[in-house]
Amino acid sequence: MTALLIDPADTDAVVFDMDGVVTRTARVHAAAWKRLFDDFLRKRSRRDGTPFRPFDAEEDYLPLVDGKPREDGVRDFLASRGITLPRGDPGDPPDADTVWGLGNRKNGYFLEAVTEHGADPWTDAVRFIGRLHEHRIATAIISASDNVDQVLAAAGVASLFAVEVTGLDAEELRLPGKPDPAVFLEAAHRLGARPCRAAVVEDALAGVQAGRAGGFGLVVGVDRTGPRSGHAASLARNGADVVVRSLDEIGVGPGQSNT
Repeated sequence: MTALLIDPADTDAVVFDMDGVVTRTARVHAAAWKRLFDDFLRKRSRRDGTPFRPFDAEEDYLPLVDGKPREDGVRDFLASRGITLPRGDPGDPPDADTVWGLGNRKNGYFLEAVTEHGADPWTDAVRFIGRLHEHRIATAIISASDNVDQVLAAAGVASLFAVEVTGLDAEELRLPGKPDPAVFLEAAHRLGARPCRAAVVEDALAGVQAGRAGGFGLVVGVDRTGPRSGHAASLARNGADVVVRSLDEIGVGPGQSNT
């Protein structure tokens, strides 16, 4: 069933989030975050007697961590538990109990999993991008991750995107993380597309918030969590114009715009 039809006369570019939309790595990220925080919280519990409450891969990951730069995810999750750590520096070692240290530790866990198991693409995303390219609609990919090149190469989809805006780019250009729209606007700018004639495809709440704040012509939410999670409704509340379970639900063709 087609939920949305995009007319190339109205849309010049589509900007995709990577994890969970193009690559099947959202679960790998969630598992790495859980490993990080459960270990940190257990040690804290043993040290000061604080009751141990584990990190929840849905209730904590989706609203507090998903789609954000690592340091923001660390800070926001710890704040939800009433914990404050020194910010530290980007070069902090992974065993440092600082925001950057925990973020670097999580990154190590993630890379370890990708190295061991690889990364697979979402085949519906590959098909959708193919339809866009058939109609000469440009595509870019963004991610808060520093590991975009490794993940795209492992998934075999690097050639699908004319532009990448990564966590390293954001750091160099001092672009704030989502829900600020800066990374999406940078991607559209590099493609030569005005936001009002571009679309954003996101699975994170912070991502659809960013797309809406950036004035993009279309914000598509992708819910891969299943109907019982309530994530689709959350995506709609936070700025998605339409929410799909699969990118196969989106058609592309002349005279068929819903944007």
